[in-house]
Amino acid sequence: MGAWLEGVSMGLLLSAMIGPVFFTLIQSSLEHGFRYAMALAFGILISDTVYVLLTYFGISLLVKFPSFEQTLGYGGGLILIGFGIGSLVKQAKARPNSGGFPVAKGRKKTAFLKGFSINGINPFVLLFWISIASLVGSKKSFTTSSVMLYYSGILGTVFLIDLLKAYIAKKLSRFITPQITFYMNKAVGIILIAFGLRMLYFTWFS
Repeated sequence: MGAWLEGVSMGLLLSAMIGPVFFTLIQSSLEHGFRYAMALAFGILISDTVYVLLTYFGISLLVKFPSFEQTLGYGGGLILIGFGIGSLVKQAKARPNSGGFPVAKGRKKTAFLKGFSINGINPFVLLFWISIASLVGSKKSFTTSSVMLYYSGILGTVFLIDLLKAYIAKKLSRFITPQITFYMNKAVGIILIAFGLRMLYFTWFS
């Protein structure tokens, strides 16, 4: 139980960080509804889970090769900029205030892939999980079950808080007019482009 509580506390810390995933999650909930944002959050969860498995079983060795980190940094930066440009050119549409409308399977798949990719291509997420893997490795008292509890505490906490963020955003959607959505898309686009440029900058000068 102690390992799980440690994981929960680390998950709370990770959830407090504001990055491109945060803005994308809020925007998705406001614009497409809670079910869409839930699929996006699930994509984020699976992306984090993949990183957990990779880092725990030794991907930390790969970051010793500059080409690996640079490829991830450049690719991630360009993808974030692409998402940002897409948000900038998106047109605001009137949408129902009710969250009871079903989300088509195709749109759920799109949301899942967007969440998976926008989280997965961020090298800072990879570096975070590498640091966690190093921390776990330093805990000699951790058994295999302790490690599983620790990681499940982090992942479960982050996922639940992402859902909470999306739910709160959806509850506020009735106050969001198409004009506000228009400006919100522009703001999110600029933020994503800024994160992408920042990623390219740090990759270039690293």
